[in-house]
Amino acid sequence: MDQSDKASVFRELHQPGNPFIMANAHDVGSAKVLAAMGAHAIGTTSAGFAFTVGEPDGAIVTRDAMLDHCEDLARAIDIGVSGDLENGYADDPAGVAECIELAAEVGLVGCSIEDSSFDPAKPAYDFDVAVERIRVAVEAAEDLPFEFTLCARADGVMIGAYDVEEAIARCQAFEEVGAHVVYAPVLPTIEDVARLCSSVSIPVNVLCAGAMTKYSRDDFAKAGVARISVGSALASVTHKAILDIGQAMLDEGDFTGLARGASGRRINELLKDGSAKP
Repeated sequence: MDQSDKASVFRELHQPGNPFIMANAHDVGSAKVLAAMGAHAIGTTSAGFAFTVGEPDGAIVTRDAMLDHCEDLARAIDIGVSGDLENGYADDPAGVAECIELAAEVGLVGCSIEDSSFDPAKPAYDFDVAVERIRVAVEAAEDLPFEFTLCARADGVMIGAYDVEEAIARCQAFEEVGAHVVYAPVLPTIEDVARLCSSVSIPVNVLCAGAMTKYSRDDFAKAGVARISVGSALASVTHKAILDIGQAMLDEGDFTGLARGASGRRINELLKDGSAKP
C-alpha cells in the first residue's frame, strides 16, 4: 500500500467501542515482528526509542533523530505507522505545524502531540496555549494530501500537572479545534476512561500499561475506547528479561534463563513476513 492508502486504513480503524490495538514498536525488528503477527498499525514510542540509543526515558531525543527513526519503521512495513512526536519538538505553534509536515514527509500516517512543555517549572502548557498548538497542528494535518490522523494528548495527569477534570476539559477543547483522536495517559481508573470517552464525540486512545493491564480489550470496548496503545511497555518487558536473566548470569553464573528465548528460526520467519513487500 502507498502512504495514502495506509492513512485511510489507519483512520478507519478508529471505532469507538471497537478498539484496535496500536502496537508500539521500539525498533525496526520489533515493528516487523508485530506486523507479521497481525498488528493493524504500529505506533512508535519515544521512551522505547530512547532506550535503543542508550538514553533514559525523558531524555531529549532530537526531532531529526526521531523522524529518522520513524522513517525507518514506515519504510520497513506495509501497515501504517503513527509517531510519538512528544510536544512536536517546539514550544511555538508554527514549530509544531512544521513537525506535522515533516512527519508526513517521512511516511507517517499520523502522530500524537502532547501538551507537556518539558519545563520543570511549568511541565504542561497553559490551557489556551495547549489548545492553540493543537489547532495549528490540525490545520497542518488537514492541508496534507491524505488523511493524516492527529492525536492530541493531555498528559497532565501522568506528569502530575493537573487533574482528571482538567484532562477531560482539554480533550474537549482539542476536539473543538479539530483533533481526530484524543488521549489522556494514565487516567486513574477505567471509570475515568469511560468518562473521557463519553465526554467527546471523537475516538479516544487509552494507554494499556501499569494498572490498566488488568483490563481486557472487551473492558476497554465497553468503556468506549477506540484505540489501545502500549507505549514503552513492550520495550520495558524486553529490558526486564535482560535485567533478570543478565543478573542471574553475571552474579551466579546461571544461564538457564537463556533457554526461554524465542526460536531464532521463528524470529527470522517473522522478520521476513513482516517486511514491506517490494
